[in-house]
Amino acid sequence: MIKLAEEIIAGRRITRSDGAEMFIKADLQELCTGADKIRQELCGNRISLCSIINGKSGKCPENCRFCAQSAHNCTGVEEYPFLDADKVVEECRYNESRGVHRFAIVTAGRTLSEGDFAKAAEVYRRLSSECRISLCASHGLLTDEQFEELRRSGVDRYHCNIETSRRNFPNICTTHTYDDKIACIRRAMAHGLKVCSGGIIGMGETWEDRFDMAVSLAELGVDSIPINALMPIKGTPMGDREQITPEDILRTAAMFRYIAPEQEIRIAAGRRILSDGGAEVFRSGVNATITGDMLTTAGNSIQSDIKMLTEMGFDLEYREKE
Repeated sequence: MIKLAEEIIAGRRITRSDGAEMFIKADLQELCTGADKIRQELCGNRISLCSIINGKSGKCPENCRFCAQSAHNCTGVEEYPFLDADKVVEECRYNESRGVHRFAIVTAGRTLSEGDFAKAAEVYRRLSSECRISLCASHGLLTDEQFEELRRSGVDRYHCNIETSRRNFPNICTTHTYDDKIACIRRAMAHGLKVCSGGIIGMGETWEDRFDMAVSLAELGVDSIPINALMPIKGTPMGDREQITPEDILRTAAMFRYIAPEQEIRIAAGRRILSDGGAEVFRSGVNATITGDMLTTAGNSIQSDIKMLTEMGFDLEYREKE
């Protein structure tokens, strides 16, 4: 795996024909060491911190089997309409003051109503004029016109997870399709937006599914790839699943680095499964993370993340938006 890492640094790229087997059988420590070597050589020591705010919660009509906010699942999640603009601006300013590089508004639902989209666009215009932090949006399957409006409002990245492989997607959701996701990503890119797209591991997929997801994201050319470990939530169809192991998280993250060597590999939900705030995963090719406490399930605090990552030698003294 070290030799393969050196080949990737020199320009080789993993394709579907390479297959998942070598990543499954590789010694985990060697795989992680090679992944971190790729990260150091092709991405440097910069690390990206992103915080999110749940801008609209619950009553989502989609039937994603993992999600607490789906109206098809009975989880008791808090439900509320699109947040007041002043609340969102306050939260963004706080995250910026703490050293976070990117701020994202996430809303439940297949898309936004006309009224809610107008509210979102106005909030982004305020954030863009009042803050220096980079802005990401996550509002479902938007139209060309909506993506153009987001870009004009100061958003530079759109988030739309493909969740899993094409083969496995119907086992996760049936109210929209894998192709709906791909089309959404391509529309965002066509309007000049960078894209953050990844998925969730631990939902019963195979290693081949994880490999396929990574290759698909590399082929799409997304900028940031979040890896979420399923945190089973009671009341969802996946609420009784056994939690994924730390070793599986590390192997997945390292494999993604080999397949997408120049992208941000972003550890997201499930980091608390790992010890020491997830320090191991940042030695396995990961160079970005979700931080703060604005997740459906608890995240890591900004202060603790910055302390840990600084002590590990990462560079946090930069801004994505100059």
